[in-house]
Amino acid sequence: MRVAVDARELCGKPTGVGRYLYELLVEWGQSADASRHEWQLYAPSPPAVPEAFARRVRVLAGSGGTRWEQWTLARALASARPDVLFAPGYSAPLTAPCPTVVAIHDVSFMARPDWFSPREGARRRAITRWSARRARLVLTISEFSKREIIRHVGLPEARVRVTLLGMRRPATAPRPREPIVLYVGSIFARRHVDRLLDAFVTRVAPAVPDARLEIVGENRLPPHVAIEARLAGVADAVRGRVRFRSYVDEATLQDLYGRATVFAFLSEYEGFGLTPLEAMAHGLPPVVLDTPVAREAYGPAADYLVLGPTLVGDLGQRLVALLTDVRARSRLTAQASAVLARYDWARTATGTLAALEEAAGAR
Repeated sequence: MRVAVDARELCGKPTGVGRYLYELLVEWGQSADASRHEWQLYAPSPPAVPEAFARRVRVLAGSGGTRWEQWTLARALASARPDVLFAPGYSAPLTAPCPTVVAIHDVSFMARPDWFSPREGARRRAITRWSARRARLVLTISEFSKREIIRHVGLPEARVRVTLLGMRRPATAPRPREPIVLYVGSIFARRHVDRLLDAFVTRVAPAVPDARLEIVGENRLPPHVAIEARLAGVADAVRGRVRFRSYVDEATLQDLYGRATVFAFLSEYEGFGLTPLEAMAHGLPPVVLDTPVAREAYGPAADYLVLGPTLVGDLGQRLVALLTDVRARSRLTAQASAVLARYDWARTATGTLAALEEAAGAR
């Protein structure tokens, strides 16, 4: 079987979808079942790929946007004639000359169009809906997201398959914790990073004099969350305890997970939410909003808050408790092993490969 992979999410600074694809490639590079197939990765610039796939990359120069996908990649596929295309990031060329398997991680742009600009929301809704309806199989990462795809895209249940994400335990030994509240993830309005900042400034900083807030994530979509503007109005002594970076490399990220004491991720809509699980794997108790997908993903190993007018005060109180009370943290971290056992990249890769083989066999 000849498998084509859209690898553009591995270019530049890979985040959620890029990390998902990279982990699949790591597992496929070690798999005897995957080695039976011929792989070809396509990207608009040299992507960061595991060594096993270094000679399997074809660079098709371009921006990597919708035009590149629908024109440049489509033309390359028409020439190569693969048996199946894996599109890990929501959409695929509509004129692909082979069956497609598309991974759709969430449909926030359909469920909550008010979170997106009219133009960007319309583009995402159209291209994702068309790609999903043309695909032989759609993969997603939670039962919640499967229900949302069926509801908003209108696909039959048999064509939507859940392949849970995986999780790697840290390779380094545990380190002494520092009083750091950590957030990692792209910054969208629905993730309420502004309220996290307010809770830290007004509640946590006065109560825990040595506490610090680390925010790692890029403002990727309008309306942008004005993190820098909010910090500008904060007293110098507190502002110096808040650090905002749009991106860090993997070593720096692992170091932050290793030093922090508590993780905060206040998203009201996700297909899954990987970074709280990564935090959990590093021994951090995550504080999240009480949503169906959060309950599904993190179970009893997370602390849950209700979105509402008291969120800032409630969040500040929880963060102070988790920063200062070892027993409060232990009640959550003791549940982590059982939750993490559900997530294994080898199983994710096996399930994804099975979907690709099934789609190619149905050609």
